[in-house]
Amino acid sequence: MKDYIKIARVDHWIKQLFIVPGMIFAIFLVKDVNLASIIPDIILAFISTCFVASANYVINEWLDAEFDKYHPTKKNRPVVSGRLKFHWVMTEYLVLGALGLIISWFVSMPVFLMELWLFIMGILYNVKPFRTKEIPYIDVLSESVNNAIRLLIGWFSISSFYLPPISIVLGYWMGGAFLMATKRYSEYRMIDNKDLAGHYRKSFQYYTEKSLLISAFYYALLSVFFCGIFMIKYKSELIIDIPILCGLFSLYLNISYKEDSCAQKPEKLFHEKGLMLYLLAFIVITCILMMVHIPGLEWMVGKDLIKL
Repeated sequence: MKDYIKIARVDHWIKQLFIVPGMIFAIFLVKDVNLASIIPDIILAFISTCFVASANYVINEWLDAEFDKYHPTKKNRPVVSGRLKFHWVMTEYLVLGALGLIISWFVSMPVFLMELWLFIMGILYNVKPFRTKEIPYIDVLSESVNNAIRLLIGWFSISSFYLPPISIVLGYWMGGAFLMATKRYSEYRMIDNKDLAGHYRKSFQYYTEKSLLISAFYYALLSVFFCGIFMIKYKSELIIDIPILCGLFSLYLNISYKEDSCAQKPEKLFHEKGLMLYLLAFIVITCILMMVHIPGLEWMVGKDLIKL
């Protein structure tokens, strides 16, 4: 039983906090939100996302067993050891997925559809003939789109009547792509053997340290670009956030250079106290900027030339 619980990766549930920014944006942008009345929906949306994510983790571990044996640490996973039975793993997968979808149904139809999308992405990412995780660059984009889905789950748990700005959804997606590309960069450096890395993850047969680093840089640029569009259109004060956001990307990239970096295991990032303090400061500053008006910033986003 312990091994079946382990493959559900309950310790990864902390990553479902990625739905929180969607909630924050909805609270600030949708004016008629009654927070007291939606607390149950927020709790149910979080629980639902945890169950659906665990279902995806279960199918991931089972189908990756033949490849994980080439990874320095993942080779110790329960499925690789052969201790688990197929029929119980599939039962666990279906039960977790069904629980997540059923719970989301009681929140709202948009949240249910987002959870269903998250569940389907687990199939596309792991199951043949799709198995997008084996296709260079598509692997990063198809895994990181889960970040955008979590943002949407957070948004729709607050409001089912408005769509979020597409710019912030794309910015969040590209931010997730940066995290995933950096994760692969750190893994590739740790394995330090192209042939062995290629056996572990087929996309590594085509990647190099250089291509992974350049792709991470590209995704970071796109993320800042889309976030910039959102800031200019909806809240010009957030422009002050741009240098801080760039610093966050830089700090995370620096962490990926560490030996056995937490960038490989995002659920362990809370051990990086410097990153956590920086992230907390970023969130606090963002919330403050969403609430205040700073006169004089309009000239930065105005369409007309300023006459001398």
